[in-house]
Amino acid sequence: MTDGLVGPEKRARRVFRRYFPLIFVLWILFVLYPNPVNIIISIHRVLSFEPNPGAVQSMLNDLPSDAVDIEKAVLATIRYRHDWQVYGMPWYCPTVEQAVERGVGDCKSRALVLASVLEAKNVTYQVHSSPIHIWVEYEGKNETSIENAQVEFYQYDPESGERQFRLPHIRIAEVMDSFWDSFWGPMPDDRKALLISGPVALVAARVIFRKRRTVQLSAG
Repeated sequence: MTDGLVGPEKRARRVFRRYFPLIFVLWILFVLYPNPVNIIISIHRVLSFEPNPGAVQSMLNDLPSDAVDIEKAVLATIRYRHDWQVYGMPWYCPTVEQAVERGVGDCKSRALVLASVLEAKNVTYQVHSSPIHIWVEYEGKNETSIENAQVEFYQYDPESGERQFRLPHIRIAEVMDSFWDSFWGPMPDDRKALLISGPVALVAARVIFRKRRTVQLSAG
């Protein structure tokens, strides 16, 4: 009877120990993204960056013709909100239609809408990304502390299809601060509880397995 119980227990302990890192990562992934497909979709949308001039037609008549003024108007129209607050995920790239319909979003939403408007008005632009931000570059745009050539690591020219990568010059502390502000701060309390309790339970289970193994080895 005892041997019959010990065998399955040893196998369970071995599987748990072997796949512990994977279980740990999967728990975090599913807490942050109950539908993991959303992270894949978002990465694809950011890399392909597909503006949709048709989705912003209702905005065009009320917008100025100068690119700088267009950007100011778009930023006023698409109010800044973190992805947690809008889409219930830590990082999500919407379609242009979603951004316009909701009227709120972070830099990805604003960049998509701005690019769509510029394209509809035949204004040349490029898409730039840093580790903490994505923005639209056009002739006459002024640099800022988060929108400049030094911090960018990815550039996409929709007219030529050319993509460029480079090593960004940005402080790690700045990246971590931005990550904390956009990830942990706006995260719902129930998600925070799940995110913390899962790893704690997994670590506790691992400790219990180890103690039981030590007791069994001591018993001979």
